Amino acid sequence: MSGEPPVKRAVAFVDGQNLFHATREREAFGYTYPNYDVTVLAEQEVCARQGWKLTQVRFFTGIPDVGDNPRWHSFWTNKLAAMGRRGVVVYSRPLRYRIRRVNLPDGTQHSFLTGEEKGIDVRIALAHRREYDVALVFSQDQDLSEVAEEIRAIAREQRRWIKIASAFPHSPAARNHRGINKTDWISIDRALYDQCLDMRDYRRKRQGM
Repeated sequence: MSGEPPVKRAVAFVDGQNLFHATREREAFGYTYPNYDVTVLAEQEVCARQGWKLTQVRFFTGIPDVGDNPRWHSFWTNKLAAMGRRGVVVYSRPLRYRIRRVNLPDGTQHSFLTGEEKGIDVRIALAHRREYDVALVFSQDQDLSEVAEEIRAIAREQRRWIKIASAFPHSPAARNHRGINKTDWISIDRALYDQCLDMRDYRRKRQGM
C-alpha cells in the first residue's frame, strides 16, 4: 500500500438535513433553520485545521414539495441555487412523507406527517477515480457506515491511502454524541460553527445574486 500523501486532497460530502437537525432547537446549538455556510465550514474550519486541501464540496438534501410546505420549498430552492453559484455541487431530491404516531403520557396517541429523506448518500465514484484522499462527511447517519466500509475496500484494492472522516456539531446538550461508525470523528463546537454562519435570507427570491 502506498504511503500517506504529503498533500491530502479532500472532498466534503454534506448531508444537509442531517447537519440541520443536529444544530436545531433542543439539540446541539438551538438553531431553527439551516444557517450554515458549508464551504466556509468545510474549508476554513475543518480542512484547514486538519492540514487538508479542500477540492470540492458536494451537498445533498431533500426538498419538500411546494404543495406540502411552500415555505421550506422556497427556502431550499433559493439556498441551493446560491450555493451552486458559489461552486458547490448540489444534489436534491423530494422529501417523502409518512405518518408517525407517538403515544402521549395521558394514554392518547398523536399522529403527524414527517418528511423523510431517502436515497441521499455519498457518491463514492470519485474514490475509484482517485480524485480525493480524504472523504469528509458532514453527517451522523449510521447508514453511511456501509459507504465508509466500501471506501476502505477501494483503498485496499488500489493499495493506497484514503481517510474517511465524519464531522458533526457537538455540545453537552446534543442527544447524539457519535460520528459515523468506521470513520474518524471530528466534532464541531458552537464557537467554531458560529464562525461559519450564512446570514442571507433565502426566503426571499434571487438571494445571493
